[in-house]
Formats: sequence, C-alpha cells, structure tokens
Amino acid sequence: MKDFNNCNICPRKCGVNRNKGELGFCKAKNKLKIARYSLHYWEEPVICGEKGSGTIFFSNCNLKCIYCQNYDISTFNFGKEISIKKFVDICIDLQNQGAVNINLVTPTHFIPLIKKGLIMAKKKGLTIPIVYNTSSYENVDSLKSLDGLIDIYLPDFKYFDKKLAQKFSCAENYPNICMDAIKEMYRQVGKPKFEGNYLVKGVIVRHLLLPGCSNDSKKILSYLYKEYKDDIYISIMNQYTPIRKLKYKELNKKVDDDEYDSLVNYAVDLGITNAFIQEGETQSESFIPDFSQYKDI
Repeated sequence: MKDFNNCNICPRKCGVNRNKGELGFCKAKNKLKIARYSLHYWEEPVICGEKGSGTIFFSNCNLKCIYCQNYDISTFNFGKEISIKKFVDICIDLQNQGAVNINLVTPTHFIPLIKKGLIMAKKKGLTIPIVYNTSSYENVDSLKSLDGLIDIYLPDFKYFDKKLAQKFSCAENYPNICMDAIKEMYRQVGKPKFEGNYLVKGVIVRHLLLPGCSNDSKKILSYLYKEYKDDIYISIMNQYTPIRKLKYKELNKKVDDDEYDSLVNYAVDLGITNAFIQEGETQSESFIPDFSQYKDI
C-alpha cells in the first residue's frame, strides 16, 4: 500500500518505508496486527450496554504512554498479523455474535488498511456502527480519509500541558494535535444520536485522571465544555492503575478518591451534564484485557 512507502500517517511523521520492512516509532509493519477481538463490556454504557461492544485491539501504538495499561500490545507489540479479508471476517463475526458496534482500539497506524477493510465489510453486510477508539494523536488528513466510515469517535484527551505530554508520552505537541483531531472528529459525526439506549453517532471524549494532575485535568474539562458545550459527551475516568514500577514516583500510586471527587465536582460547577463518571472499584487489573489468551485468529 503506497501510504506506507513514506509513512506520515500519524503526527510522528517518521517517513519510513514500511513496505520494505522499515520500522518507525510505532514499530508497525505494513500488515494489520491484532492482539484480541471479543465482545467487551467495560466501555461506557452507551457503547457496550448489556450486549457488548465488538472490540478489536490492534497491536503497536504511535503514542506509547509510559504508564500504558496495555503495554504488552502497545510497547511489546504482542499480537498476530492478519489479512484485510480476515479483518472483514472478524467484523462480520462480531456482528453475528450480537455486538452493538465494532470498536477499533488504537487503530491509527493502520488507517489505510482499516479503511479498505471497512469498505469491504460494509459491502459484505456489516451494518452496526463503527467506533474509532484513539489516543487522539492523529493527523487530521488521516482522519479525513475515514470520513463517512466512522459513526462514533471515542478519543482521549490526555494532557493540556505540553510538558506533561512530553514527560509521559514523549509528545510535546500532543495538546494542539489532540484539539485539532477532536474538531475533525466532531465535524464528521456531529451531535450525539441514539437508538434506544445506544449511541449510534457522536463523540465521547475520555479523560483519565492521573495522580497529582488534577489541575491539568480541570483545564481539559474547561476547554471541552467551552468548545462543545453539550454537543459531545465527556467520560471522566479514575481507573488509572500502576501495574509496574515507573521512574516517575507520582505514577506509582492510584488516584486518590478525594482528588477524583474534586474533579467531578468541578465538572458539575462548569455546567457539564453530558458526562460519564466511574464509581466503585475501577482501579483494578481485572479491567485490563488478558492478551495472553485470545480467540484463535
């Protein structure tokens, strides 16, 4: 695929020739690679409900946050290469299992292949909504190539402060890249639309509160509400889980309950109503998918 001859699909703009085996920051080759696919029940209720979201976890990552909970696939690149035809079959299989949508997790570095696969899958009878689940470290031009194929965008907004972005994700330009990416996502799918209890069109921006970073989190919530009001949903997450010792000591602990409650109260004071919050014990490794055992692909 010619897009891989000089790969600039994401903001890293590595310029490597993936068709000749050259590896950029994400370490992805020129074939789709996935670590798991299954019905997934731990997304926001409007995404998975009781039936489950048809989730496909792609291997590799173009951001590689130092604290990534899925580091087995994002950093160590666990998974199996598959053909586009197999990807199509997986989408149809998940639909047949009763999935309410197809949920593409960390798909950025495979956009050209996924685009081709989605077009083929829709011709073959795929009718459920497509969810694009991303870190938001995206090129706008790459996102534009998906216009009309994606129904729901599920982007992260990780950092407002470029120093934090550089420290934890080696991506100083992340904040502006993220803002531009979300604007393009919203342009494509617009205000939220529902069928029953399920979202079928729209944007849900996720923000994971990191320990000690609540001031940055408040800036993110303030920006999103000022920019989009109730035209998007915001998911405020407390599930940060330190699963291995990191060089930054502030990341070697869970989020304090008071810190999270303060952030939720701040969102309420801003006037945010279209939001999801997490209650109870979500800071657990049990919420992290097991990539050592996955469906035969």
